[in-house]
Amino acid sequence: MHYESTSVQMNLPASRVESQVSNCVYRGLCWIRRDLRLKDHTSLALATAAAESVAVVFVFDTNILKHLQDRNDRRVTFIHESLRELDAKLRALGSMLVVRHGNPVDEIPALASALGCEAVFTARDYDPYAIARDQEVGGKLAAKGVEFRTVKDSVVFEGGEVLSQAGSPLRIYSPYAKAWRNRFQARTDADERTPELTRLISAIELTEHSVSWEMADVGFEPNSLWLKPGEDAANELLEAFRPKASSYGADRDFPAKSGTSAISTHLRFGTISIRECVRMALEVGTSGADKWFAELIWREFYQDILFHNPKVVTDTFQPQFNSLAYPGEDAWFEAWKEGKTGYPIIDAAMRCFNATGWMHNRLRMVVASFLTKDLLIDYRRGEAYFARYLLDFDLASNNGGWQWAASVGADPQPYFRIFNPFLQSVKFDPDGEFIRQWVPELAHLTGKSIHVPTEATAMELAAAGIELGITYPLPIVDHSVQRDLAIALLAECKGSATP
Repeated sequence: MHYESTSVQMNLPASRVESQVSNCVYRGLCWIRRDLRLKDHTSLALATAAAESVAVVFVFDTNILKHLQDRNDRRVTFIHESLRELDAKLRALGSMLVVRHGNPVDEIPALASALGCEAVFTARDYDPYAIARDQEVGGKLAAKGVEFRTVKDSVVFEGGEVLSQAGSPLRIYSPYAKAWRNRFQARTDADERTPELTRLISAIELTEHSVSWEMADVGFEPNSLWLKPGEDAANELLEAFRPKASSYGADRDFPAKSGTSAISTHLRFGTISIRECVRMALEVGTSGADKWFAELIWREFYQDILFHNPKVVTDTFQPQFNSLAYPGEDAWFEAWKEGKTGYPIIDAAMRCFNATGWMHNRLRMVVASFLTKDLLIDYRRGEAYFARYLLDFDLASNNGGWQWAASVGADPQPYFRIFNPFLQSVKFDPDGEFIRQWVPELAHLTGKSIHVPTEATAMELAAAGIELGITYPLPIVDHSVQRDLAIALLAECKGSATP
């Protein structure tokens, strides 16, 4: 196996300095963030190879928590339950998880000093806040004479590692994916990083350094989750997907089918490693599994875009669209959020999302296109709504996906290609199974009527107990009219003629 480390500097170069673990430090601190597991864990493997004894710490970061709008945010529940499992595993090994609550800039240096650690090990996080935070933590540790070693873990290739032949960042997915695959070497890039778990500091010594961390202690309330949290559940989920991976290419677009891996939340919080997922795809080795492999590369493409273009957090990747003024109405946005647009597939997707914090990938594209190109609402409003409630929220992927759908981002959906929600519904939920599950007032409609209730006869509506405009809303906009308006709006902003 091989490991990589850097100093405090987080403006990462394309080349990496492989760590030499010959100089063992006496004590190390492994700070986990987006790697809530023990298996295939790069920073913990490096820590236990370099230090004679190691403590594992998680900090409930108040700089992040204070911006969450909901005290029952599902992501906090997922993190908390995953940490409980991790703590139980560490206790079974005679150690424990040290938990702190506060600003990591203060908590990590203080804990390192209290434990007498000579080095802190952590996996790199590429969000702009995380980069700034880690620079500050590293500076404080350096002032105390404590080394700060950061490693790559949440991605196979990070920003600056996949470049064009000219050495520049790639802006389109296809050439990025080709360069990614050309660089990839399974024996090194996807090998398992195995920690030496006999080197953990005992729970007896660590107890006094951990705070109480029940949900109430960190200021939150538990919420229900649509999937089981934790490392064990993540591995079970991936194994359950293994026999379905070969049919992923055929089944992935149908929300009523169990055709996707549903692993995104576990990847986001690191209850499973990206390498584990890559290895599974390679082991299956079919075209369907390769299609799933390509989706993992999409995830890294958006991380690369964010790394090289942090401005996309607030601005469009394509600068000519920054001045675009969206004329959509606030009432339309509210109807979209509530799943009351009169478009059954949109309403089903949004109601599922509101109830679970999850949305099928095909539906993410459909509802984003509908918001930005049918309702003519600024993509940032949809992006922010997803950021608030998505259980698998990842800044790079969420931002990249919304900008793609709005045709203002990297490798965008062409602005003159606009999803027709009725056709998407007929094609990908042909029997209306997903619609019936989430829009029960339409459950008794059959055939085309469940996709387009306005085309049902008066007798069909009466038999189904539906009164359009009362029991189910009429369409809030006309798709054909709005499509033409969107094309004209985007073409004008782009400075090109309407095709």
